[in-house]
Amino acid sequence: MQEKIKVGIIGFGFMGTTHYGVYLHHPLAQVVAMADVDSRKRSGDISAVCGNIRGGDNSKPLDFSKIKTYADGMELIRDQEVDLVDICVPVYMHKQYALAAIKAGKHVLCEKPMARTSTDAAEIAVAASKSDKVVMAGMCVRFWPEYAHAAELIKSGRAGKVRSATFKRVSPDINGNGWENWFMKSELSGGAILDLHLHDADFVRYVFGMPKTVSAFGVKGVRSDNGIDHVMARYDYGDGALITAEGGWDAGRGTPFEMSFQVVCDKMTIRLSETGYKVIHADGKVECPQVGSPEQPTGWHQEIDHLLKSIRSGRKPDMELDGVVEGIRLVEAEIKSIDNNKTVTI
Repeated sequence: MQEKIKVGIIGFGFMGTTHYGVYLHHPLAQVVAMADVDSRKRSGDISAVCGNIRGGDNSKPLDFSKIKTYADGMELIRDQEVDLVDICVPVYMHKQYALAAIKAGKHVLCEKPMARTSTDAAEIAVAASKSDKVVMAGMCVRFWPEYAHAAELIKSGRAGKVRSATFKRVSPDINGNGWENWFMKSELSGGAILDLHLHDADFVRYVFGMPKTVSAFGVKGVRSDNGIDHVMARYDYGDGALITAEGGWDAGRGTPFEMSFQVVCDKMTIRLSETGYKVIHADGKVECPQVGSPEQPTGWHQEIDHLLKSIRSGRKPDMELDGVVEGIRLVEAEIKSIDNNKTVTI
């Protein structure tokens, strides 16, 4: 039997606990260490953890009796038993932990956004390019079953020429969530435009490439200090297609989280909505593709599976970090467009 990949997770908020649950049920992984500044979480008490998507039952304490716990993430990185460092701390800390883990010769999964700025993300990408280890960013939407299936239909040309595409990701108010409410401090989180909307901006870039220009409109300070809490962006490729994305966390508590899209092409319309995932062909035929699996139902499952198999096989993952940097740069162009009320050339 092959030895399992030994995982250490830094940060046990919503994403850290989500990743932990995925590793627990993956045959290639064994969580051997965790780090968090909160002593309650180090004891296994995650009752205060919450997110904008319903997760597991956090009222049940986790059993950490067989794993090492650290108050300092750098101590976990120095742990010789750890093969893979999974970084789930607030985004403004990503760079320091990612660079330290790469320097220590660890495999790395860095939760999104890979860094607070594209400049910092590029520094991580350069360090990763010089490493013989697997370094991946947690852009889980690229792996989300419906999004991955849609991307394949579009990029392969099977869907035909793209005429329009609309992506939407809206969340209820998350004010009060996270360590020291860091999400609401725009200098730390980047606001909803970076923390939430980035998923769709990155997916737009991944599927269609970088646009020629971007025009964006946003509202600030609805929930955060003065961050962009809701954005609507249009990406112009110079080919007549209408490509847009909307995202925000300004809706009231209790509002359902929504991630949806519709891509209209010559040969088919691809749609994810509250009624499910559908491919509507030009002749009117409607398909409901069964994507994902009971074992890997989400993008988190799929991305971690891809990461672990990449480590085991010794091959680079199907995710160029330079492209991840470009996704952050695209969001920064949107911020510039909003701040200056003008179209920005990429």
